[in-house]
Amino acid sequence: MKLSVHDLQCGYGQTVIAENISFSVTSGEVLCILGPNGVGKSTLFKSMLNLIPKLGGEIRINDDNIESWSRKQLATVLGYVPQASATPFPFTVREMVAMGRTAHLGAFAFPSKHDWQLVDDAMHKLGISRLAERRFPELSGGEKQMVLIARAIAQAPALLAMDEPTASLDFGNQVAVLRQVRQLASEGFGIIMITHSPEQAFLCASKVLLFRRDKPCLFGSVAEIVTEANLRDAYGVDVQINQIGERNGHPVHSCTPVV
Repeated sequence: MKLSVHDLQCGYGQTVIAENISFSVTSGEVLCILGPNGVGKSTLFKSMLNLIPKLGGEIRINDDNIESWSRKQLATVLGYVPQASATPFPFTVREMVAMGRTAHLGAFAFPSKHDWQLVDDAMHKLGISRLAERRFPELSGGEKQMVLIARAIAQAPALLAMDEPTASLDFGNQVAVLRQVRQLASEGFGIIMITHSPEQAFLCASKVLLFRRDKPCLFGSVAEIVTEANLRDAYGVDVQINQIGERNGHPVHSCTPVV
């Protein structure tokens, strides 16, 4: 499965937030989206998910332009993982994960035995089966994020769009989420992930899309895009990137602001 964006322009009404966006991600790849606040990263996601109309360009899944797709059709291919937040409704974890099956159910239909099996499988995959009967609002931030990822997996898409999945999480939970991102990619999911941490691109990304204020986005491999010069250009601060070792045959990098 391949999602490709060609010369996309997105925004609200006649107001353009971001333009000249082009990238692609295929099954088994992780695309990290970096850039400062207010440049259009979340607006891009809303356009990809058909939540707002794009203002120009194309979004394709394989060779099919998704402009005419319904949201339900798109949801069978592209899952969305929002940032964990509070909900006023005391749904159990199992009920929250089951909401991922909505795209596959008819109007007024209830989940079947097969649907509940997929729900249980998704919770098992994320290691949260023990939380099944807990109330979602009672969970920690890290637990909530795992539930939202499980909900997207239960949706059975080929692609996942994750909006800052490690935001507001402590260090240990950030690592747990990133491990799941890498595991899901190894299982064939194509993942598009917004993050504010360039180091996360070194840890799990195959490709990077870097937003820069009032300049075209940069797209390419991690080594090509996550450089000191490009980060300085995007964020307006000096940074230092160092290779600090290796793990499992892969280089480990640090990215430190120079103050």
